[in-house]
Amino acid sequence: MILEVAILQVKQGEEKDFERDFKEAGQYISSIQGYHSHTLKKCLEVENKYILLVNWETLENHTVDFRQSDVYQQWKAKLHHYYDPFPTVEHYETIL
Repeated sequence: MILEVAILQVKQGEEKDFERDFKEAGQYISSIQGYHSHTLKKCLEVENKYILLVNWETLENHTVDFRQSDVYQQWKAKLHHYYDPFPTVEHYETIL
C-alpha cells in the first residue's frame, strides 16, 4: 500500500468553495484502479491549508492510472484553480 500525501494551499477566501468542489471531485479519484481511500484534513493553525491523504495499491495507480486518465482532467478542471502555490505531492510506503 502506498500513501500519497499532498499539502494543499488554497487561495484565501475560497476555502468553502474548494471544500464543496473537493467533495464532488471524490467520485473521480475513487473510480481509479488501485484506489483504496482518501481523506482531506484542514489545518487548525492556517485556515487555507489542507492535507490530502490517498491510499493506493501501487505508486503507478496514482502516477499512471490516475494522472494519465480522462478522469484526472476532470479532477484538474474542478480543483487546480484553487491552489497557490501548486501542491507538493509525495508518496510513502509503510516500513513498520
